[in-house]
Amino acid sequence: MTPRERVVAAMNRRVPDRVPVMCQFSFGFMNQQLKDTHISPMEFWMDAEKYAEGLMILRERFNFDGILVSIHGHFDNWKEKILKLENIDGIELASFEKRTEKYVDDDLPVGNYFEHTERDIFTVDPMEIPTKLDFIAASKNCYSYIDAENPYRVFEILEMELKGEFSLHAEVSSPLDYLLDYLDYQNALMAMAIDPDKVKLILERFTEGVVEMAGGLAENCDIDAIKISSPFAGSDFISPEYYREFELPYLKQVADIIKKKGKSAYVHTCGHINDRLEIMSEAGLSGIECLDPPPIGDVELEDAFQRIGESMFIKGNIDSVNTLLDGTEEQIKTDVRSRIETGMNQPGFILSTACSIAPKVSLKKVSLLSDLVKQFGQYS
Repeated sequence: MTPRERVVAAMNRRVPDRVPVMCQFSFGFMNQQLKDTHISPMEFWMDAEKYAEGLMILRERFNFDGILVSIHGHFDNWKEKILKLENIDGIELASFEKRTEKYVDDDLPVGNYFEHTERDIFTVDPMEIPTKLDFIAASKNCYSYIDAENPYRVFEILEMELKGEFSLHAEVSSPLDYLLDYLDYQNALMAMAIDPDKVKLILERFTEGVVEMAGGLAENCDIDAIKISSPFAGSDFISPEYYREFELPYLKQVADIIKKKGKSAYVHTCGHINDRLEIMSEAGLSGIECLDPPPIGDVELEDAFQRIGESMFIKGNIDSVNTLLDGTEEQIKTDVRSRIETGMNQPGFILSTACSIAPKVSLKKVSLLSDLVKQFGQYS
């Protein structure tokens, strides 16, 4: 099997030749690993060619079966938008018309907007929210803006270079994620209790935009899956009841359009989700990623397979911090081998870290993963 065929088989809950391995890289980890290249953190974030090149370097370095493309829609003329560029102690700081961005080497870019828009549920008008989204809310004050005239350039580069050998996955943010960014986290969570009907109107507007974005990616790019990023939908933020009310109906619409276009849809939710696994499966997703184990989360892989493994593929669930970052080589080998053996008991398993690989995890430790699936993950 090719690496792409291997991942696709697992996502369709068929048995591949061996367990596929494919982790999400944090931007901090990628920047750290790319220090030995000519690609700077600013170029990696802003430039489609450099971003694609960096992703391919890292895939090859760790021998992963696929690549997750977290951002898309890079502007070809991004350099022309910079009004001032400074280098402060080796860190690039770019000034734009309405913001500055600091491109650190161990995290996402740090944004600072000159005018901060504060919103609350009492004053916002949901109908003013555009249903065509031109940005990806990567983190607080960290946005990747989308060039509507050439939104898929990074995929065109990867498709041309990889020639279909490896599995390509796109990413969109969930409607809930856009809500939290729009109102700010605290205001949004309070609004769910204060005015749930208005919150749902906001979610409906953002859902239209996410559905259009996901549908466009699925229709125009040679990808196998789209990851729906919804990191704050776990029990650390909302109850199972609120999940069913404010996440599930909108997540399902996004999953439906992705699957209608013939691609796999999976959701990424961090932290504690053990109390809502079955609810998450009601969204009609192809799979689920993360499933953080204790102590960061509360999901045990074997239990998750027993509960939802007959309807969804599972991508996980190595603890990136307590195992990969802080563990010894022997501890990592023991932990990962156990997860491989558990995952192989049912079809539909992709070995991965639960959440993204922490920035300071060493190259040597991440390289163990492909070695271990080759040694212990053979189905035949």
